[in-house]
Parts: sequence; C-alpha cells; structure tokens
Amino acid sequence: MRLYNSLTRRIEEVVPINSSKVGVYTCGPTVYSTPTIGNFRTYTLADVLVRTLKYLGYQVNSVMNLTDVGHLTGDNEGDSSQGEDRLEKASKKEGKSAWEIADLYASEFLEHAKLLNLIRPDVICKATEHIPEQIKMVQELEKRGLTYKTSDGIYFDTVKFEALGNKYGELSSLDELKEGTRLESNLEKRNPRDFALWKFSPVGVKRQMEWDSPWGVGFPGWHIECSAMSKKYLGDQFDIHIGGEDLRSTHHPNEIAQAEGSSGKRPFVKYWVHGAFLLVDGGRMGKSLGNAYTVSDIKKKADPLALRYFYLTGHYRKQLNFTWQALMASDVALVKLRRAYQDALQNKGQRTSLSMEKMEKIEEYQNEFRAALSNDLNMPVALATVWEVVKSNIPNYDKVDLMREFDQVLGLDISSSKFQVSSSSSKAPDEVVALANKRQEWRKARDWKSADAARDEMEKLGWQIEESEGGVWKLNPKN
Repeated sequence: MRLYNSLTRRIEEVVPINSSKVGVYTCGPTVYSTPTIGNFRTYTLADVLVRTLKYLGYQVNSVMNLTDVGHLTGDNEGDSSQGEDRLEKASKKEGKSAWEIADLYASEFLEHAKLLNLIRPDVICKATEHIPEQIKMVQELEKRGLTYKTSDGIYFDTVKFEALGNKYGELSSLDELKEGTRLESNLEKRNPRDFALWKFSPVGVKRQMEWDSPWGVGFPGWHIECSAMSKKYLGDQFDIHIGGEDLRSTHHPNEIAQAEGSSGKRPFVKYWVHGAFLLVDGGRMGKSLGNAYTVSDIKKKADPLALRYFYLTGHYRKQLNFTWQALMASDVALVKLRRAYQDALQNKGQRTSLSMEKMEKIEEYQNEFRAALSNDLNMPVALATVWEVVKSNIPNYDKVDLMREFDQVLGLDISSSKFQVSSSSSKAPDEVVALANKRQEWRKARDWKSADAARDEMEKLGWQIEESEGGVWKLNPKN
C-alpha cells in the first residue's frame, strides 16, 4: 500500500516497523461539545484506512484518544498553552460538572460513530485515565534537560531540543509554529514555539480537574496526552498517525518533539496522514455561521450512511464541499446501490462455471479496487469500481460476492436486510424509495411530523405508500 506521508511530503510504500502488525493512532475529539461533520470526515478517513489495511492483509492495532482535559481555548489563537480549559468552560455554560460534560459528549461521539458505521478502535483512551503516564513522560523530558519551569507551568524547550541534533517543526512550516497574537502570552517563555507540558492550577482557584504532580497541583498540557498514550499502547515508535490538517501546524509537531525527546528514538511515527477540511456551501464551517452541522442534523434529513457515502466521493487530501443537495444525491445513490444488491441477491441463482472472459472480468474488478485503495486511498475510484460491477454482465452470484467483499472497506451496509425493497416497489424512483425508508425510521422514532412530510413529498413525486404491521410497505403510482 502507498500513502502520502505529510512528514516527507511524498507518496511512500507502507512498510510496517513490525511486519506482523501495523500500529495506527488517531487524534480523536475533545469531548466538550458535539463533533461536527467536519470532524467526522477525519474519523471516517481513519476508519477507511484501517478497513483498507485489513482488507489488504495487514494486522492492525488501532488506537484513538478522547481528550477530556487540558485542551485550552488558546488553541484557536495559535497558542494551546494559554486560555481556559474547554471542558471547564463548557461546564460553566451548561451547568454540569466537567466530568459530566466529558461523559456526555464522549457517549454522544461514540453513538454518532456507530451511525456512520465506524469500526470501534482496538483501544479508546481518555487523557484523564492516563495522568501517571503523562507525568512520567514529563519527568523523562526533565531528565534530558528539555524542560523549564515558569510561574504557570512546566514548558518544553524547543531550542534545547534542536541543540541536541533534533529537528523541530518538520511536519509544518516553522512560520506556522508561532504564538498567537490575540491572547496575552506568557512572557516567561524562552521561545514563542515552546509549549506547556504541565500547567499549574491558578493560586487560590480550585479546578474541577486537577492532580498532584512532582511540580505541584495542576493538569497536563494538550500535546503530552497523545504522546504518552500512543507510547503506552503502540510503543516508542509506530507506523501511522492520523488527524485533521488543522493539527499539522502545532499539535502534531509538538507530539513529535515530546516523544522523540523523551525516548531518544527517531522517527516517532513513520507515516503521518492528514485529512483536508470539509467546506459548507463553498465556505468555512463554524458555529458562529450556523453551519457546524452534526450527525444528528444529518439523521433528520437522510440516512447517516449517506454522509459516509458523500465522504467517499472525494479524495481525503482535497477539500470537499458539503451541501444539502449533495447529501441528498448521496442518499439516493446509496439507495440505488442497495437496490442493485438486492436485485442481484434475489436473482442470483446457483453458482455456475464461468467462461474465461467472465473470470478475467471479475479479477479485473478486484484488481481495480485494490489498486485504488493502494494508491493513497483513492476512494472515488474505488467507489466507481463498485458501480462498474453493478452495471456489468457478470453473473449475479458473483456480483453479490464482489459487492459484499468491497463493502468490507466502504462500510455502507450494502447487504443489510433492513434495506430490502419490496418487488412491488421496484419501479419507484430511487429518490422515492429513499423517502420511504426514511419515513419508516421516523415512524419508529415517533417523529410524526417528519414522517408525514416524507409521505407528502412522495405524493408530490407521484407515488403513494401503503403500510402494514411489521414495517412492511409498498409503493404505488398515484392515479
């Protein structure tokens, strides 16, 4: 398999450190609010990459963190060592404890991940459950002379790190690794690029999340969490680290510095994979703009897996533009794909001997699919190969097998029985069938308003729905 490595800025052959297993770490969400569909584009990238590695025959050990302490609001301004802890801020806003906030949004994240059919990582680790590991790593850095103390915490010394022959900021341009200008910075920092490893609790202030340490009561810096937890579960060095492109400028370079500074081993990670931003209506996404959509918002209008299908239509290193029209087109395409599978399944017959031409065609589709995956996760081409199979004249028996095989990577639940379409509705347009499927989900959820709206929309399109007990339904042309 070949992947674009953000560290070397070129596409490289993936050669695991340990030939028996690939170690993969994904920077997960900070659980202070609901992740957006922009966040989930990155998590879906991680899921597709892990699925692909397994499909291509690799064994995988996948780890994802949940940041539930230490991520300060200053990160928005370019200096994650300053500002207010996001969970403490959310706690004040919502009238819940910081621990309750973390549990609430961690659970919601996992629910949304399930709706998008993301395979649960082998390890999901929380920062608050790994404080000893983080303290130990800071102590290791301290022993190597790479830390210094200020009035508000223990900081990493980037100048000393480079003086030892290391390179800081390879992952990003150095001019991006600068302190934010809209926050009052810590004047005790020796270099603007230096960052907090351990923050002291303010004098006279009792934080909800704080711990004893060799340096005093406080809490870990944002960056140390990932370095310490990835080391615990994947070792001093591992294969693939995944995250959004926003983490490439500061968080990931700091992870590298901490990990390599504490272990003395290089490289910390062989392959860095970064997903591009998701746009909305051609512009940026933001809560202040009212377009920071969530999976819950998607579920109100379409099958959540239509969002997954939409993600697959773009290459992960290119920005993808979300519109509701594009989502609905993906919803209809997904219905069409599932109908094609059901049609082939219902008419597959018995396996028969194949002509050499048909055998070669099946092998050609498999090779095309594998080649697309192996070429830096080219999912648009992989998806196009699935549609070639749908339109082909290979036997239905083999068509069913191929679609099931490819769905191991796509994760679209193509073969799920809950998406069966009755034969009496076979002539209904895909758009109408999509509405009928959504209506059933809304009825189960007792969302009568949405269910009625779907029925009305079907009638506008010239179709009536008949429903009976057990969720059985059929569509008839409107007279």
